[in-house]
Amino acid sequence: MEALILSCATGGGHNAAAQAMHEELVRRGHRADILDPYTLFGKAAAARVGGCYVQCAQKAPGLFGGIYRLGDLCRRLPGKSPVYWANKKAADRMQEYLRAHSYDVILTTHLFPGEILTHLRRRGVPLPKLIFIATDYTCIPFTEEIACDYFVIPSTMQKQEFCSWGIPPEKIIPIGIPVKRGFREKADRERTLARLGLDPQNRYILLAGGSIGAGEIYKAVRILQGYLQEHREVVLIVVCGTNQKLYRKMAEKYHDEPQLLLLKNTERIAAYLQVCELYISKPGGISSTEAAVANIPLIHISPIPGCETRNAAFFAACGMSIGVSDLKKELLQAVRRSTDRETVVKMTEAQRKAVDPSAAEKIAAFAEELAAGTR
Repeated sequence: MEALILSCATGGGHNAAAQAMHEELVRRGHRADILDPYTLFGKAAAARVGGCYVQCAQKAPGLFGGIYRLGDLCRRLPGKSPVYWANKKAADRMQEYLRAHSYDVILTTHLFPGEILTHLRRRGVPLPKLIFIATDYTCIPFTEEIACDYFVIPSTMQKQEFCSWGIPPEKIIPIGIPVKRGFREKADRERTLARLGLDPQNRYILLAGGSIGAGEIYKAVRILQGYLQEHREVVLIVVCGTNQKLYRKMAEKYHDEPQLLLLKNTERIAAYLQVCELYISKPGGISSTEAAVANIPLIHISPIPGCETRNAAFFAACGMSIGVSDLKKELLQAVRRSTDRETVVKMTEAQRKAVDPSAAEKIAAFAEELAAGTR
């Protein structure tokens, strides 16, 4: 099978889902290409598209939330969305690319490529079967106008919401959000600690703001200092992602703090989750799913208003995480709750119940059926 996986760099989650699908398809013996369609205009153009999102999420999350709310209002109006029309020019480049490459199935983990494909379908361009993979626990604005054959959603619990926006139920496949196999593999802890260069005598907490280092990470570290002072055996691992300003600020203040380990962007989140006893993170759809698959106690902080707010609400409602809305008042209490044995057991059981760790495999099997014409 020849598969094309489309994504773009508005945050790391969509690309992580694309990479998870690539990993699984290749493991099954297929050829799979990952493409950011905006790179067809050059790497600089793709960087601008992703950079606009990153800057907004890092520096003005309230503005991002306003844009999301505006999208929710706009989707109720007749006609196509501004997002659809903004991708018209990209459709021309995508059509040229598909003329030169042949695929049996196309998967997209992002709305924007989905809109590009929709332009092509409305022009009558022949395309293989198209699968949209939702990477948040909600139906984000304008998903409903994508002309895909199937919509893979996180679980049956989101099906009614997707249907309410006019997506036919027969097109909705509640398989799950794909993550790489490494998040569910139970590696030897001692070996993993050694590989990461961590002292096995310590306990570890992981704090991250997604791949872009968004959210109130600096404030959270300041608040957690009290907990670290009470527990000298605990080391806080802080992932700053691509947020260079945050990393420099943290390094300047905490350069000689033995209970704090600062990281920039890392490809080894799965390994860190294996050795940590608690994960504190903003509620990205992918990062939250990775935590649930890794089966680690989870505290959600600093959601970017919009889909992340809904991710956090879903996880908290299912008992898969503890949501913190006020860091100063609630974070330390949440950390202490997360070390309670009964709380840990209930939370990890809820994660196993609500999140399918083999979603990538099931999506790949579904794609195989479409490519073979047996679905």
